[in-house]
Amino acid sequence: MSLSPGTGNRPRSRAAAGLPAITAERIVDAALKLTAERGLDSWTLRQLAGAVDAYPAVVYHHVGDRDAVVNAVIDRVVGELTLPGDMLPWRTWFAALLAELRAVLRRYPGSARRLALFGPSVSAATRTIDAGIRVLMTAGFGEESALAYNLLLANACQFVAMEDERDGDLELGSSLTEEYATYRDRGDLPGMAAHGRAMHELVSDPDKASAYFARLYDYAVERCLDGLAYRLTQLETGGRN
Repeated sequence: MSLSPGTGNRPRSRAAAGLPAITAERIVDAALKLTAERGLDSWTLRQLAGAVDAYPAVVYHHVGDRDAVVNAVIDRVVGELTLPGDMLPWRTWFAALLAELRAVLRRYPGSARRLALFGPSVSAATRTIDAGIRVLMTAGFGEESALAYNLLLANACQFVAMEDERDGDLELGSSLTEEYATYRDRGDLPGMAAHGRAMHELVSDPDKASAYFARLYDYAVERCLDGLAYRLTQLETGGRN
């Protein structure tokens, strides 16, 4: 809080100091910005209070403790998702949704891990859950629609969370990649040699290295969709679990 000149430590009102009023929305706006800059787990309530030029008690009064602020941030992140059109086939719909999901989550490091563990609030999740499960029900997944939806979303969030975590220790990731690459010519270990050749490509080509996790994410999504497509054929023909 700003101080009035010539009055020692006596605080001035925010209006008199020319500062905007503190609201829950402004606090969550600032928390979202800190999350984009530092990651969800790398800012404190005191730093958030400083970002809105207030005391931590003011943040607590308007939103709650740090966990409450984090929940509000996650709800905002989920709110940024743009849902695909209703008329798309189920597989195309989810491919589009999950591509959008990665783009949004990568803007806010740490949000994917939080979503994978706890999900958003019911109010924030309702729009996406209802649309996604309706798409699967229409496709013919029946009572398995909720399980299929949760499989796809949890898998996607976990892969983005892994990518976020790796960003936190690029040096370790790079050194391990280089070590694996040394196995590329090991005829006695053909599996390790194949992995080593893949890692050698990353070491040798920065563009491939930078795109690796995006490719891995897309591969994981497509293989999950493949599995569900196969499961759908079983359901359509009366196949068992």
